[in-house]
Amino acid sequence: MSAGDAGPRKPNTNYTAPVGSIDLAAEDEDGTPYAIWPCASCLPWHAEVIRDGDDVLVREWHAVDCEAFQELLTDD
Repeated sequence: MSAGDAGPRKPNTNYTAPVGSIDLAAEDEDGTPYAIWPCASCLPWHAEVIRDGDDVLVREWHAVDCEAFQELLTDD
């Protein structure tokens, strides 16, 4: 699931909403990098690339009540 696939943005999910993060793989098993698209459901969405030992991860930040974020958490 891509964060951009979520429904319309909630009117109360703005830049000052509480945020949470999830770390996702930066590439698939074959080494092909994933495309990163902004979340259409929350304004505070942003991403950063981090290194955890030998792993490179994408850390996505979403509003905690963002539907896309909640789906990512349950998929993990």
